[in-house]
Amino acid sequence: MEVTNKHIVLNTENLSIGYTSKKEQTIIASDINIKLGQGELVGLVGANGIGKSTLLRTLTKVQDPIKGQVFINSIPLEKQNALDLAKTLSLVLTEKLISKNLTVFELIALGRQPYTNWLGSFSKTDIDMVYRAIRLINIESLKDKKCFELSDGQLQKVMIARALSQDTDLIILDEPTTHLDMYHKAYILKLLQKLAKETNKTILFSSHEIDLAIQLCDKMIVMTESQVVSDEPCNLISNGHFENLFPKDLIAFDEKTGSFRVKK
Repeated sequence: MEVTNKHIVLNTENLSIGYTSKKEQTIIASDINIKLGQGELVGLVGANGIGKSTLLRTLTKVQDPIKGQVFINSIPLEKQNALDLAKTLSLVLTEKLISKNLTVFELIALGRQPYTNWLGSFSKTDIDMVYRAIRLINIESLKDKKCFELSDGQLQKVMIARALSQDTDLIILDEPTTHLDMYHKAYILKLLQKLAKETNKTILFSSHEIDLAIQLCDKMIVMTESQVVSDEPCNLISNGHFENLFPKDLIAFDEKTGSFRVKK
């Protein structure tokens, strides 16, 4: 049962997302009302092209909403400037690094930029936060390596550590398990679950690993062509929301196992 007095870190009110051009307005999804509580791990799932990335861009102020509002810590997103937002929200994207010649420590330290002075000088607090992130992710052995020396799985852990060093209430990750094998997909999502519990940060990630998300998440956001629903995985299963994610000619959802299977 959800605790009603849990602090709400991110919520939306009657949000509509999409694109606006000079000639027309394209709405991808509407009437989105979600609430993400402190310390929750939340998975955003849906079929390819359904609008997951558009929703994340709207929640992070990269893209304007068509209608409705987004709030972070009860403050409307449009009223938060870039610096305020950088101290509240950290992002882990799938984009390639500009320079992999940085050391792991240097890359993680970039997360402290919202707090440094105009010279970019690091205080003892900044250094301590970098080392704390390294310890939480358990990558002490990597801190002096160059980023080009890392595997995809190691680099993903370093990117999560950079977000942790930024010390925000909310961490949003876009497809954090892309290009990883099955073991490392499970490892990264299990790590996110552990971090949400240990740091009490709200962690939202988009993923195609629906079976894993069902097992590990406190809450999920399910996007279909007709609606966007947010709830605990067990409630989403019992209400049949996963059955409508994909065309039923090939994929079926098994309520008993909480997983998808290919029809024979």
